[in-house]
Amino acid sequence: MLQDGRADLITASLWMPRSEYERGRSFMTTSMAASHAAQKRLKDAIFGASAACREAAAKVGADKVTNATIGTMIDDEGKLACLPTMERVYRSLPMTDIIAYAPIAGLPAYLDAVIDLTFADHRPEGYLGSVATAGGTGAIHHAVANYAEHGTQVLTSDWFWGTYNVICNECGCKLTTYQLFDEQQNFNIKAYEAKVDEIMAGQDSLLAIINTPAHNPTGFSLSEEDWDNVLAVTKKYAARGKKMSILVDIAYIDYAGEKNETRKFMDKFSNLPDNILIMFSFSMSKGYTMYGQRTGALIGLSASKEVIDEFKEINKYSSRATWSNINRGAMTLLTKIQQDKTALAQFEKERADFYQLIQHRGDIFMQEAKACGLNALPYKGGFFLSVPAKDPQAVCDELHKDLVFAVPLKLGVRVAACSVATAKMHGMAEKILKAQRAVEG
Repeated sequence: MLQDGRADLITASLWMPRSEYERGRSFMTTSMAASHAAQKRLKDAIFGASAACREAAAKVGADKVTNATIGTMIDDEGKLACLPTMERVYRSLPMTDIIAYAPIAGLPAYLDAVIDLTFADHRPEGYLGSVATAGGTGAIHHAVANYAEHGTQVLTSDWFWGTYNVICNECGCKLTTYQLFDEQQNFNIKAYEAKVDEIMAGQDSLLAIINTPAHNPTGFSLSEEDWDNVLAVTKKYAARGKKMSILVDIAYIDYAGEKNETRKFMDKFSNLPDNILIMFSFSMSKGYTMYGQRTGALIGLSASKEVIDEFKEINKYSSRATWSNINRGAMTLLTKIQQDKTALAQFEKERADFYQLIQHRGDIFMQEAKACGLNALPYKGGFFLSVPAKDPQAVCDELHKDLVFAVPLKLGVRVAACSVATAKMHGMAEKILKAQRAVEG
């Protein structure tokens, strides 16, 4: 038997005419995939870095390894953490609420609840609709699939969650980026507007994805002034008859600060022109520590009832064509917590404690980065923070010598404050600086 598994084919070639053998060999190595799918290959830097960390932990012990790779809440004892009230309510659900099908669009009470949760006290004026999705990722998929024309460009920042690109490719679009930070490490509105101008010179509609507050991978958040500037650009093209859509990815909003303070910018979306659609990708993964239950929602806001009626129909259609319906138990859990004032108050306190813990870890890193001279990007909150690097992979490889595992991105190194115990966060900034100097000189 040959190592590449061609034993049968080679045996056949002893009697098969060479031309037929070559045709057979060609047939055996030709892709059966459709032409648009044949080159798909998924290389996920996050899970690759996590696998390297697990391998090291198996060799030297988890206590000696610093895992800064995965976006899940890890407590200071190194265990995967969940919100206690979430666990209690989930375990109390009747089996029928766990195993039964849900409506394709989602449970009605859930759809109302996610709108309330998205806006808190800052619900904009306009028509609203929501559809249940398979996590926040599913919400992003539906937004791209239904609001970006095939072959057009979708816009996001140059620091971005890599799955945006995968989704755009899958939906027949191209992700393009603008420089997120200016020289003062503020939101680069000039770069944003220039890229919008460039794109809109060649297409009649645009979907922009803006991940805020608590951006993945930097922990940055747009200010209210930043949003004024973004909307000014959006309105400029809407006035020219272009269709403008913005997807606000709020996956980490529950770890960005006080809930109403972090949502004040949403008031700005009231009474926009009919050809501007604002969407929000809601996720239960982070805010409810239900990562594996894959439950989220896409929320749409428009001044036009017709646009929202269409929004609900076309996204329900896409759901049927992908996952059909989603996790009934998780949707029921959310509504039960929302409808029980005592449980909700306890749940929000527990989540606030998680937020404070992650924020404390991030603050340690940023303070030590400033002290040692490491150029870390501005961190406001959330699961992640980032450090620019010329060769991120080489820096991460160098960090392995100190048994520190982070994620190499295109522009730098991502550190998951959510997964690094407080004690292990001390000294990490200096280790990254040392690794950078070893690699870059």
